[in-house]
Amino acid sequence: MSDIQALAIDTLAGTGVPYASAIKAGPWVFLTGHEAFDFATGLSPEVEGPEGFPSFGAPRMRREAEFILSRMRKQLGEFGSDFKHSVRVDQYYPVFEAVRAYQLARHGEFGDYIPPSTSVLMKRLFNARSSICMSMIAVVPDKDYEIGKLYPKEVPVPIGSYFVPAITCNDFVFVAGQMATDENALDPSVRLPKELRSWGGPNAVRRQTEFVIKKRLEPALVAGGSSWENILKAQIYVPTAADIPDALDVWRQLVGDIPCAITAVPTQGFGFIDGIVEINLLALRNGARRKKEVLNVKLPAMSSYGQCVRAGELVFASGLMPVNDDGHVVGKAQAGAFDGLAHGAQTQALAVLEYAERICKVAGTTMANVVRAQYFMADVNAFPGVALAWMSRQGKQAHPFVCVQVPDGLPAPGAVLTADFWIYAP
Repeated sequence: MSDIQALAIDTLAGTGVPYASAIKAGPWVFLTGHEAFDFATGLSPEVEGPEGFPSFGAPRMRREAEFILSRMRKQLGEFGSDFKHSVRVDQYYPVFEAVRAYQLARHGEFGDYIPPSTSVLMKRLFNARSSICMSMIAVVPDKDYEIGKLYPKEVPVPIGSYFVPAITCNDFVFVAGQMATDENALDPSVRLPKELRSWGGPNAVRRQTEFVIKKRLEPALVAGGSSWENILKAQIYVPTAADIPDALDVWRQLVGDIPCAITAVPTQGFGFIDGIVEINLLALRNGARRKKEVLNVKLPAMSSYGQCVRAGELVFASGLMPVNDDGHVVGKAQAGAFDGLAHGAQTQALAVLEYAERICKVAGTTMANVVRAQYFMADVNAFPGVALAWMSRQGKQAHPFVCVQVPDGLPAPGAVLTADFWIYAP
C-alpha cells in the first residue's frame, strides 16, 4: 500500500536474502532485528576492531551498542522521527555482560526519555558474534501522537535502566516488560526459600506470573486509562517450554477469557537473580477511537496460545507455531531425511506463513503488509529454511525480521520456530 515505505536491501550480508531494517506504515515506524553488522556487506570493521588487536579501544560490547543506536538514529531520521518519539524497545542478549554496555550507550543516546523496554537473554542471536539485538517501534511526530509518560507508584523501574514503565500514545498504552521485582531485587512476597519443597502450593513460575499480572500490569493499565477488556497483545517470557502451561494457566485464571494475542517463549535468563517471568503488554485506552476486534481466523487449534486481535490499522497475531490440524508439527516425518533441504525449517515456516496469510486475508490485507516478524528458533542455523520459505511466498519483498535462538527447545516437540507477526491493515 502507498503509505508503507521500507529501508531495504536485496542482499543481506552479501547473500540472496532480502531484508528490511526499517518500515514506515502510516504514523508508525518499525525498526526490527538490528545487530552490529553492516546489513549489506556483513562484518563491520568499527565493531570488530583492529585485526591484530581487536580489544584495543572501547570495549567491544560498547562498540556494538553505539553502532546499533547510531544506525537507528539515522534510520528514524529518514522517516522524520527520532528517539524522543519511540514507544517501545525490545532487546535480546546472549550474556549478561552486554546489558550494562548497552544501557550505558542507550542512556547516552536517548537522554531523559527511554520508552517501555523489554530485555531478556536468549541462547544466541542471529549473528554468531553479536551480543545485542535491538528492535524499536516509534511514531512520526504529530500532535495526535504525543507521548504521555506514566510512572505509577506500583510499577518500579530497575536501577540503571531509566526506561519509562508505561506510556500512552494516541489510543494505545504500551507497558514495559514487567517482573515480580522492585527496583532492586525479587519481591519478598514471591521469594521461595530454597529449603521449601512447596508441597501442594504454587511453584515459582505461577507465583511470579500472578504477581506480575496483579501487581504490575494491572496498575500500569489503570494508570494509562485502560483495563483488561482492552488488552491487545502480550509477550510472556519464562525459563523453559515446560513452564509455559503454568504461566498461561495463571493468566487464564486472572485475566479470564478476554481475547488477547499471546506469544509465550522460553528464555535463557532475566535481569534479576531468581526472576523467571517477564511480561510486556499493549492495550487500547478506555474510550479509544479505535475499537478492539477479534478476528475470526480458521487456524489449527494448537497453533497458537491466544487470538488474533485488530485495533484500527494494526493487527496482532498470537505467536504462531507450526502445528497442523492433526496436532503434530508440520513435516516432522520427513524433516530428518531431507535435512540438506532445511526441510524442517522450510515446511514449518511455510505453514506459519500460510497461517499468517489467513490472518491477513480476514483483516483485508496481505503478507506484503507484515511490518514486524519475530522468529524464536530452536536453532538459528535453520533460519535459511525460513528465508527460503519467505521468498517462495513473497519473492524479493524485504523481510522485516528478528531471529533469536531459545534455550532447550520450543513447546511442540520437533518445532523449529515460533513466529510473531505485526501486520498493518489500514
